[in-house]
Amino acid sequence: MTRDILVDLGELFLGSRLKRLAERLQADAARVAQGAGLAIQPAQFPLLAAIDRYGPLTVGEAVEALGVSQPAVTRCATGLVESGLIEAERSDTDLRQKTLRLTDAGSAAMTLARQSMWPRLDGAVKQLCAPLTGGLLDQIGQIETALEAMPLEERARRWSPPLTVREYDDTLAEDFHRINAEWISSMFRLEENDVQILTRPRELIVDRGGVILFVEAEGLGVVGTCALIRIEEGVYELTKMGVLESARGRKAGEFLLAATLERARAMGIETLYLLTNSRCAPAIHLYEKLGFTHDAEIKERYAARYERCDVAMRWRG
Repeated sequence: MTRDILVDLGELFLGSRLKRLAERLQADAARVAQGAGLAIQPAQFPLLAAIDRYGPLTVGEAVEALGVSQPAVTRCATGLVESGLIEAERSDTDLRQKTLRLTDAGSAAMTLARQSMWPRLDGAVKQLCAPLTGGLLDQIGQIETALEAMPLEERARRWSPPLTVREYDDTLAEDFHRINAEWISSMFRLEENDVQILTRPRELIVDRGGVILFVEAEGLGVVGTCALIRIEEGVYELTKMGVLESARGRKAGEFLLAATLERARAMGIETLYLLTNSRCAPAIHLYEKLGFTHDAEIKERYAARYERCDVAMRWRG
């Protein structure tokens, strides 16, 4: 029989039990941060988050925002200054007071945290807490049991944000450009045809009978896009499909591609093709999975539009 004095004495040792649970959760959160490439301790994130959300803060303002003691804020700030994530500047009006602000490295770290770490932890904790019932001690026990079955780190690794499809509107034009420019520039170069489509999406796609869809992930915003562009009567090209690097591994691309193909089916498109490059092996595998096949006729007829194109596929859906 396992003995646990904190459980046995219940309310009397509530603080110690909460501290033990907090340390366990923070240890798992630290491993999630490490996996995301963030060398930041969970206890440092609240101060970073406060500065990120509210702007530069004096130490006194940080104490108020965090609800902890001034020595605790000072210790945390010292560590973050040493790691290059924040800088501390003395006030021009009060030399005893320091203003804390994010450095460029700190801003980049917070962007990465918001994109790849926090949504996973948030989703994992919500999943952990959703089934809780009873009083506080009962709920603590249920959390401890659930963490024994699956640590928070593993829950975060498995969690994927709910995905939804959004239609194009002009407020999303920048997202369309940003997402595609990211993946194209990482592997190739932006060709003139890319530039024209990415800078004039409404004129060259939507107003000519085409469609632009986006995938949005809860907590992350718009993370991917895909277009159907009308080439001629009954013929459309599936093009400009991309997912942000920070959102990959969550099946957002497959979700978006399936939605785009469903739209193509609803539109009654007779011929749907795509042009790509053999270096895009994961994307080609996904296209094959959802019904595209390699097609020499399509390549002969349309591939000259892009210098990088050496693969052409037709949808057999």
